[in-house]
Amino acid sequence: MSQVFLASGAVVPVTAIKSEEELTHELENAEIKVTGRSKGKGFTGVMKKWNFVGQQATRGQSDKPRAAGAIGSQTPGKVFKGKKMAGRHGNRQVTVSGSHIVRVFPEKGEILVAGPVPGARNSDVTIKILGESNEA
Repeated sequence: MSQVFLASGAVVPVTAIKSEEELTHELENAEIKVTGRSKGKGFTGVMKKWNFVGQQATRGQSDKPRAAGAIGSQTPGKVFKGKKMAGRHGNRQVTVSGSHIVRVFPEKGEILVAGPVPGARNSDVTIKILGESNEA
């Protein structure tokens, strides 16, 4: 993350992305979609993964204040697919639209993007310029 000062005096937070493609200055101010893999958080419980509130910490509660609670009824006697339970969190493909290119440095092969960019530092991302068919 970094920041850029515009001619109007506004400060814009940006993320620098290195590109393997040939860049031109015509890409500045272009709307883009950024696709990448989100940060993996390993095996997480339901409070972290699904923002469950948890249960009361007193009144006889022993060791389950962060547990999910009941997972279904006796009938039909199964847990439905998609049930919000503990498990692997993150490390999935995420596409974020609504970002735009603030500056382009063709000599360095670098793009400055305003808006969220999914993934960890130095991870690979794909940038699709909206309104055109080519990718950077």
